[in-house]
Amino acid sequence: MNSAETSRASFDSLIILDRKEADILLRCIPATVTALFVVSVICMNLLANKTLVQTPWIALDGGILISWLSFLCMDIITKYFGPKASNTIAVLAVSINLATCLIFYVAGAIPSRVSDYSALDGILKGTWFILLGSTIAFLASAVINNFMNWQIGRLFRKDPDGRAAFYARTYISTFIGQFLDNFIFAIIVFVIFAPIFWDGFHWTPLQCAVCSLTGAAAELIMEMLFAPMGYRIVAKWKKHNVGAEYLEYMEKGKEIC
Repeated sequence: MNSAETSRASFDSLIILDRKEADILLRCIPATVTALFVVSVICMNLLANKTLVQTPWIALDGGILISWLSFLCMDIITKYFGPKASNTIAVLAVSINLATCLIFYVAGAIPSRVSDYSALDGILKGTWFILLGSTIAFLASAVINNFMNWQIGRLFRKDPDGRAAFYARTYISTFIGQFLDNFIFAIIVFVIFAPIFWDGFHWTPLQCAVCSLTGAAAELIMEMLFAPMGYRIVAKWKKHNVGAEYLEYMEKGKEIC
């Protein structure tokens, strides 16, 4: 077997291992958390169509009402299963969201003579570059949020499972993750595409940064209200040894490496 065939075999083996790892993970994470995470990502995409507050220096859309749940779910999964597990679930949620958007688009494009569905069709069909911006922004911010959450948690060596550790890693990673989510989305939509497709309407990079900062602060407040619930969930999982199969599988993988 030459080097190219060896590399191909190694790559195929890696894909099989990752698929097996993902299968075990999906069996181990309680279905309620996975479902809430996926639903929150889909709802964020829909609620983003409604602007709640709009000034030159602050912009809040309806997504703020549910975005805290997405980040809280990621923080819970990262704390208990690790950042790779949280990234896997984030990719799953985004994939389901894209499939849902495709179904919505098809439903909105199908004509109906029963009644006037133009308003509903407009919401369902959405705008392609808004979907593109939200998808890229969420995936990037999810990876950064999960990595930071895990790294901050490692600083609490004396009491890694305590409330202080959970709140610190959750609040800091969420604020930075939410800021990057808002900022990347604003740059893609309002700086790159809006001037082309919305008759010259655009934001400056400074407006994007300030609106992202104020939005992240508002979202952090929502996270702070519900973080105690997240801490109790993690403590309950540990008490009942939830996800033992996945944790043991990952531990064996570390030993092999």
